[in-house]
Amino acid sequence: MSRTDLCRASQMPWPRSPVVLGAAYLACALASPGALAGAKDESAAEWLAPKWFNEWHDGLANKGLNFGATYIFDNIGNISGGVARGAIHSGRFDFSVDADLDKLFGWTGGRFYANTYEIYGRGLTRNYIHNLATISEIEALPDTRLYTAYFEQGFFNNALNIRVGQQAADVEFFDSETDDLFINNTFGWPAIKATNLPAGGPSPPIAVPGVRVKAALSDNVTAFAAVFNGNPARPGDGDPQLRDNHGLAFRVNDPPWLIGQIHFDYHVDIGGQSLAGNFTPGGWRHFGDFDDQRFTAQGVSIADPAGTGIPGKLRGNFGIFATVEQALWRPPGVTEKTVSASLPGVTAFGRIAYSPPDRNLIDLYLDGGVGFVGFTPGRPLDRFGMGIAYMRISGAARSLDLDTQYFSGLASPVRSNETLIELIYEAHIKPGWLLAPYFQYVFRPSGGIPNPNDPSGLSRIGDAAVFGLTTTLKY
Repeated sequence: MSRTDLCRASQMPWPRSPVVLGAAYLACALASPGALAGAKDESAAEWLAPKWFNEWHDGLANKGLNFGATYIFDNIGNISGGVARGAIHSGRFDFSVDADLDKLFGWTGGRFYANTYEIYGRGLTRNYIHNLATISEIEALPDTRLYTAYFEQGFFNNALNIRVGQQAADVEFFDSETDDLFINNTFGWPAIKATNLPAGGPSPPIAVPGVRVKAALSDNVTAFAAVFNGNPARPGDGDPQLRDNHGLAFRVNDPPWLIGQIHFDYHVDIGGQSLAGNFTPGGWRHFGDFDDQRFTAQGVSIADPAGTGIPGKLRGNFGIFATVEQALWRPPGVTEKTVSASLPGVTAFGRIAYSPPDRNLIDLYLDGGVGFVGFTPGRPLDRFGMGIAYMRISGAARSLDLDTQYFSGLASPVRSNETLIELIYEAHIKPGWLLAPYFQYVFRPSGGIPNPNDPSGLSRIGDAAVFGLTTTLKY
């Protein structure tokens, strides 16, 4: 989920203009404990502002108008493999407004939420590694953009909740709580969706207009369904983020993307403890056109020099997925029976997804991880964990690589899979301030594509070793 939402960047010194702009924003717009996609701490850094400001802010929040600000910045470096070695710095300012329409106007069950991004820096994946699972969940092109803006209405004590407006899918669909500990974007918005869907689908930094329905069918069963505009960016060449008009495109006429899931909560006995878990199967359907991964419209290989080299178009696309999350241990003092990854103890998650190989670069996706809270003496809020993700290159794409070998006569690389491991420690320095050092290792970036630095085209991009430090300040 998305995650999930953050940012990273440049090898160059920190640009002055974002710093000045950020300081002004923080001075004028600091605000609330309302949760933001990129923030991982549920407490607010009230020490960032004077007492009078905190009292003013809290007074507004009590009346139903809650402002929020989060600043996340990264320092990360690739020490081996990839297409280049180097270190970068980047960041993102995240500003939000959360309006409780019941408190403000007596509109029972009504809510309005919107947030904007100010992003600066260069991405490590884009410039140094060229892998599928983006190293940082906040990596994006520098921009000032609107992210989400939606109205939400609850019915029957919020047993039925409908959300309408510009929104993302990563926060609620194909998500778990434990995966929010990790920095790599695939643990927020899985690479199988970010790679296969047009423009990466509705996830940071691009949200799209849509309608989401959430219904509590019983105390332990909740259904989710949504329809989104099927392409976050207008047609054209270049990066979709450059075709989204700073988040103001508001596209509604593209073929739609539908997604749904059913969330089941349960409890199991593990070692004499009753521990919470959940299981969430789901699926999606897209009604647009997708490129054939191997053949042209004439039925010959894209690699065949006698053909057009233009992929054929296939109508529609789909995917199925499932998530499981389980608390494995809680200390005796914890009475809350949930899978919350912020409570002391141990939680784990696993996810799987599949899409048809003829029209998708990734046809099988697996990830999982485990998180530990409260194991560091004297630091009860600190967390650490390990996550692993596997992305299999589809059979059609692998066959195209073999076709390329055949027609070129060269032993060029044949893609297989990309696999990622992440280790992270998240330290709670003080309320609203997190420091998270981490390590990631990427096996076969992009499945093993040719290294652009090799003129012969016979060697693949090398495995990459990445060290990083993420800092989060949240008011």
